[in-house]
Amino acid sequence: MSPLWVVIDSRCDETRILATCGPTETVLKARLSATAQHPRALPTLLEALAMWQGTAVRAVIVVDDQDGSCATRLRLDFGADFEGAPLYKLEYVPRRRPHHRDRLDGMGVFHDLRQLALFEAAR
Repeated sequence: MSPLWVVIDSRCDETRILATCGPTETVLKARLSATAQHPRALPTLLEALAMWQGTAVRAVIVVDDQDGSCATRLRLDFGADFEGAPLYKLEYVPRRRPHHRDRLDGMGVFHDLRQLALFEAAR
């Protein structure tokens, strides 16, 4: 079984979590409160997903900058190295702003097609 990929996006109003098995198979979507109530909440969630699926979890936390606010909301040590965890690997990644140029803005939004194209390219 391929590894489970988990993206955690913690913002001021909520924390969104998406877990996929490969680029096309979504296995979990969650909207949780912005702030974790226990320091072990996120590590326990990642461990549970790994045990449930029987595979390693590769997780990333999306960050806007290096101020550590998302780590504070998730009650994590921002400078911690999570690679030693046996069931999951957790990293911080910068939030990417859309970098594509679209000179055809008047034709509407094509985000769904752009996402489909990315999934197909990942195959």
